[in-house]
Amino acid sequence: MNKTIGVMLMTTSVLLGACSLKTDVNVNVKVTGDGDIIGRSDIKVPAGLMTPESLWAMGRIGGFNVSPDNKKVVYTVAYYSVPENKSNREVFVMNADGTDNKQITKTEYSENEAVWIKGGTKIAFLCSESGSSQLWEMNPDGTDRKQLSHYDGNIEGFAFSPDEKKILFISQVKTVKSTSDKYPDLDKATGIIITDLMYKHWDEWVTTAPHPFIADFDGKTVSNPIDVMEGELFESPMKPFGGIEQLAWNTTSDKVAYTSRKKIGKEYAVSTNSDIYVYDLKTKQTVNITKDNLGYDTNPQYSPDGKSIAWLSMERDGYEADQNRLMVMNLETGEKRFVSKDFDSNVNDFCWSANAKMIYFTGVWHGEIQIYEADVTACTVKPLTNGMHDYSSVALLGDKLIAKRQSMSMGDEIYSIDLNGDVTQLTFENKHIYDQLTMGKVEERWMKTSDGKEMLTWVIYPPQFDPNKKYPTLLFCEGGPQSPVSQFWSYRWNFQIMAANDYIIVAPNRRGLPGFGLEWNEAVSGDYGGQCMKDYFTAIDEMSKESFVDKDRLGCVGASFGGFSVYWLAGHHDKRFKAFIAHDGIFNMEMQYLETEEMWFANWDMGGAYWEKNNATAQRTFANSPHKFVDKWDTPILCIHGEKDYRILANQGMAAFNAAVLRGVPAELLIYPDENHWVLKPQNGILWQRTFFEWLDKWLKK
Repeated sequence: MNKTIGVMLMTTSVLLGACSLKTDVNVNVKVTGDGDIIGRSDIKVPAGLMTPESLWAMGRIGGFNVSPDNKKVVYTVAYYSVPENKSNREVFVMNADGTDNKQITKTEYSENEAVWIKGGTKIAFLCSESGSSQLWEMNPDGTDRKQLSHYDGNIEGFAFSPDEKKILFISQVKTVKSTSDKYPDLDKATGIIITDLMYKHWDEWVTTAPHPFIADFDGKTVSNPIDVMEGELFESPMKPFGGIEQLAWNTTSDKVAYTSRKKIGKEYAVSTNSDIYVYDLKTKQTVNITKDNLGYDTNPQYSPDGKSIAWLSMERDGYEADQNRLMVMNLETGEKRFVSKDFDSNVNDFCWSANAKMIYFTGVWHGEIQIYEADVTACTVKPLTNGMHDYSSVALLGDKLIAKRQSMSMGDEIYSIDLNGDVTQLTFENKHIYDQLTMGKVEERWMKTSDGKEMLTWVIYPPQFDPNKKYPTLLFCEGGPQSPVSQFWSYRWNFQIMAANDYIIVAPNRRGLPGFGLEWNEAVSGDYGGQCMKDYFTAIDEMSKESFVDKDRLGCVGASFGGFSVYWLAGHHDKRFKAFIAHDGIFNMEMQYLETEEMWFANWDMGGAYWEKNNATAQRTFANSPHKFVDKWDTPILCIHGEKDYRILANQGMAAFNAAVLRGVPAELLIYPDENHWVLKPQNGILWQRTFFEWLDKWLKK
C-alpha cells in the first residue's frame, strides 16, 4: 500500500575552504511502504549553488516511445532517495507537443521500457510486481494494470512484432555448471571452478548469458516461448550493456535480426567480432549477414518498407574504439553500403525516415553530439542540429524527430526537432531545481598542442566568477580512453558542481578522443604515456597563463583512463599540481594486462603482452606504467575504487594508495565493496562528492 511522507528536512554541510556553508534542502517526496520514491521532488536551495543533494534529487529521464498516431509520448523517469538509498522508476504520458504531461504510475515497483501497443490504446512495460520482471500492460492513464507474461525467469527487454501476434524478449540462460551441480553434497560450497577466460565481466561472475526468445501473444497472454539460440552458449544481446536495441523484427513479423558474438572463453576474450544473425520463424533457420566483417556489428534496424536493414559496424577485430559506421544492406540484392562515410567520426543512435530514403543519427563532432541526416542512396551526410549540447536516442515523431538532449549545464530532457533544425523542449523534469541554481559559464577554447595541432578544451567557470580574483583550477582527465569530452551531464563527474565549489575546470579533448577525425581518435592506442599526456600539459599550462587562474593551486582529477592519467601525471608533472584524485585508474599496467576481462582491449591499446620483448609498441606501453614512477611522487593523492570493478581491479587503487603512504606522500583511499567501475548507489554517490571536495579543499584552499 502506498503512503506519502510529506516533507523531509535535511540539513547538509558543504565544505567550502575553511568555512562550512549550511544548506537547508526541503524535499517533498512520495514513497511506498518500502521507502521507494514515486514522484517528483521539490528541492529548495537557498544558496543557489549545486550540492550533492540537489544533484541526487533530480529525476533522470529514461527511454521514450511515440504512439502509433504520433499524438502521444510515453517515457520513464527514475527518482532516487538518499535516506532510503534506493531508486524507483515511474511512467509519464504527454502530448507530442509536450502539453498535458502526467505521471501515470505511483507504485513501489519500477516500471521500465514503456511502449505503446494495441493501436495506442494500451501501454506495455516491464515490472517486478509479481516477484520477477514480467511484461504488463495498462491504460494510457495508468489504470487497469494486467500481467501479460508468466515466464519462469526475468524478462530483461522486449519488442512486439509489427502484427503484435508475437513477442521477442530477452532472458538469461544458464551457461556454466555450479559447484553443487558437480558435487551435490557440497551445496553450501562457495568456491568457483574456472577452466577458461571470461569467467568475470564488468561486475559479475559469468554463469549465464542473455538469449532472445520468441513467444506467441493472443492479446491477453504470452505463451509458448522458444529460445532462438537453443543449444548455444553464446550471448545475445552482448554483455555488459546490450539491450533490446541489439535485436529487431522485420516488417512482416516472420524474421528476427539479432546481435551476437558467437564465441566463449579465451576466443571471446580476445575478439570483438560480433555479427548480425537473421532467424526465420517459418524455416527455423539462421543466417549470418555480416560474416565478411571482422569487427563489431550491432543494433540492426529494418527499414519501414522492409527492403533494407541497417546496423552499426566496426571494421577491425579487437579494436573496440574503431569507427562506428552506419551500414545498410539491400535485402533483395545483398548490396551493402557504408552510408555514413562522409562523417569522419562515430555513429551512435539512429532511426529510419518513414519513406526509408534517409537515416537520422547522432554522432560526436568537435565536442558536441548532434543529429545528422544520411542519404541512404547517395551516402551523403548533413547536420540537422547545432549548439552546445549532446543529443541521444533519436526517433521519429510524425514529420519531426524526437530525442533526448543534455549539456554540461542541464541533464537529459526530451525535445522535438523539425527537419529544418528547429528545436522545441517537451519536458521540464528538473526545471524547478535549475531555476534555483546559478550555473557557471561553459566556454569553448582552442589551443595549439606541442606538435602544432589545434585542440578543443572546455573551460567551466564558477557561477559567481570574478576575473579579478584568482581561482584554484582543476585539470579533468577523460576516461575511455576514447570517450569524448562532449557536452555530457554526469551525476558524479559533474562540472557544474565542481564550479559551484569555486573551481575552474579545464577539460581538454586530448589525443585519442572521437569527434576530430580518425587519426586523432587512434593516436592514443599504444601511446598511453605519449602525446595525450603532452596535450594535458598544454591545456593546464595555457590556462595557467590567465590572471584569474592560481597556478599555485592546481589539481588534477580523472577516472578509468583518466585515473591512469592522474597516476602517470603524478610522476611527471614537475610540481605543477598540488592535489590529485584518481578513480578506478590503472596503476600497474603489467598486472592490468592479466587482470582485466576484455583482453581485446588490452591487446589493442597496450600493443600486446609485456613479455613480448621484440614488440616495440608493447614495450613502450609497459615502460610508461605509472607504478614505475612512484619514486617521483611528491603530491597528495586520493585514490577511489570499487571492489566489484572487474574492468580495472580494486587492487590497482589499493596499490597506488599503499605506494603513496610508503613514499611518505599524503594519501587517502575511498574503497567501495559494493560498487563497480561506476558509483550507482545514492549514499555512495553523496559520499563520493563529499570526499572529493573535502580532499580538494584541504590541499587547494589552504
